[in-house]
Amino acid sequence: MSEFLVGERDFLLDGRPVRLLSGALHYFRVHEAQWDHRLAMLRALGLNCVETYVPWNLHEPRRGELRDTGALGRFLDAAARAGLRALVRPGPYICGEWENGGLPHWLTGPLGRRVRTRDPEYLRAVEAWFRRLLPQIVARQCTHDGPVLMVQVENEYGSYGSDAAYLAWLAGLLRELGVTVPLCTSDGPEDHMLTGGAAPGALATVNFDAGAREAFDVLRRHQPDGPLMCMEFWCGWFAHWGAGPTGRDPLEAAGALREILDCGASVNLYMAHGGTSFGGLAGANRAGPLHDGPLRPTVTSYDYDAPIDERGRPTEKFHRFREVLAEHAQGPLPEPPAPCPVLAAPAAVRLSGWAGLGAVTDALGGAEMSCGVPPTFEELDVDRGLVRYRLAVPGPRGPYELRVRGLRDRAVTFVDGVRGPDIDTEDAVLGPVSGPATVELWVESLGRVNYGPRLAEPKGLTGGVLHERQFLHGVRARGLRLDALEDADAVARLPFGPGLPGARGLHRGTVTVPAGGAGDAMLELPGWTRGFAWVGGFPLGRYWSAGPQEALYVPGPVLREGANEVLVLELEGPPPGVAPGVPRLVP
Repeated sequence: MSEFLVGERDFLLDGRPVRLLSGALHYFRVHEAQWDHRLAMLRALGLNCVETYVPWNLHEPRRGELRDTGALGRFLDAAARAGLRALVRPGPYICGEWENGGLPHWLTGPLGRRVRTRDPEYLRAVEAWFRRLLPQIVARQCTHDGPVLMVQVENEYGSYGSDAAYLAWLAGLLRELGVTVPLCTSDGPEDHMLTGGAAPGALATVNFDAGAREAFDVLRRHQPDGPLMCMEFWCGWFAHWGAGPTGRDPLEAAGALREILDCGASVNLYMAHGGTSFGGLAGANRAGPLHDGPLRPTVTSYDYDAPIDERGRPTEKFHRFREVLAEHAQGPLPEPPAPCPVLAAPAAVRLSGWAGLGAVTDALGGAEMSCGVPPTFEELDVDRGLVRYRLAVPGPRGPYELRVRGLRDRAVTFVDGVRGPDIDTEDAVLGPVSGPATVELWVESLGRVNYGPRLAEPKGLTGGVLHERQFLHGVRARGLRLDALEDADAVARLPFGPGLPGARGLHRGTVTVPAGGAGDAMLELPGWTRGFAWVGGFPLGRYWSAGPQEALYVPGPVLREGANEVLVLELEGPPPGVAPGVPRLVP
């Protein structure tokens, strides 16, 4: 049993000053069979703590439907085995470039901007979730011989709101449910953020990428006493689809880390190891200084240009950081563990069947809804996936412009069965259409906003479809959730037939791994446009020819010797004149 306290200038562990040298590693972005390896890599980097978020929407994808809620506890146990202490950031909002900032769609759909406030309905849902989650944390506090030293209240609230009553309620709930270790908050080093994000009885920490002395000076204006800590030292950055790759010079980043430590502060590397946003759960941002512009979806890889790359390998940044952290270690640092096994040789996927997207949606989608105006994804209970909207243009009438308003995020269109333009703006024109005509819009969610004032916005057709100035009413809509494709029996019953690689729809195939040849791999889909992939039933995430990500990471534990099933859901189809190639696994 240990006692961890917030002193006047230092953290105190059993009465002795201690500096927290932490690294962010999200258990849900790493295959569980690889947790031990990644945690050993953190120890070899020179860290004594690991930090993780908890994504509510992953564990409760539908209200009351709980999935693998024991994962956090198992991860904290793995951290303890690795000799690491733990910092836990349970949310309920986490940001983290994660779908909806971790908030469930079934909650943000009806509540909208009432989330992250004192709204009674929101608070009831949070309390119900925390009563299920918190026992895993409480039982593993350092006061119970566990690794947990500190728990965060909400996350970067000062970047979003100013409801002090909400933060006070949340801090009180954590205490009521048994959290006895210190509480903390984390915000940007700006006056309005630190003012809005403060919670009673919680240590304030700051997040930044450089300029430690200036950041801590701002923090001291708000918190004259207590340890200094950078809860998120952004040592890299994430990437958006269609944008260039991101990165940070290792020597420059190591210099910024050294400045934090020279200030006598504790630090949490964000990220020490980023991992992967499996299952299409990567979030999205809005462009612009106020985060209210065009949507910018985040890529599947969360490599983050971290010291430990997406596949768990040390980078140049790892070695530069290790040199800095070694100066603050209690004795020599352990050597990095042996690398994870790698696929022995490239292996092509043998495609054996294809089912059109319409047939897949009819068979695996939810019930078709018929209503006056287009329902949102939330109203159709679609978290990740797509919705097919069908509308009729009455006739006879002339060729007026067909306009789509409030589109989120991207739609493939058809008029009388003929492919129209693909649209991705909130106010889009399909072109002149004469009546009568049948219109289909296949709308795909590219990820819900995870940060900024447009958090909790709905997905799908949120404004309607107009012909000239007239709304088209009488809409049929059916949603297809991605997790429906994880039902192996249902997928097996689909009407698969022969098809061409890259065609719009669901492709089924197998990849054969020779004896002794399984290990980490990358799935390449040359010439395929955009969609999702599964290997051995494991949801790898979204691929997109827009780049910069060019292949999907396949964790070695997903593969087995012999035949492995591969599913690829292609949502757009190849551009004219492009002949997609055969998918393949490469080391």
